[in-house]
Amino acid sequence: MGQFAYTITDEIGLHARPAGALVKLVKESDGAVTISKGEKSADASRLMAIMGLGIRKGDEVVIATDDEALLEKLRKFFQDNL
Repeated sequence: MGQFAYTITDEIGLHARPAGALVKLVKESDGAVTISKGEKSADASRLMAIMGLGIRKGDEVVIATDDEALLEKLRKFFQDNL
């Protein structure tokens, strides 16, 4: 399983608009994606699960998936949007 860590730089954190775009990106692929903040983790294909993590500016999240191509798309998504 591949993974990467990312520190959120968006002033609002991981709010509804980018979370929705993240869910859409994940659902376009066949890979399962997990997003973690501290001890909590969520299925990245579920918007309410992501929002429940309460990710704010400065928080470090870890994104994990078995799909290497998807992992690179996700890394770019986080760099471009969060």
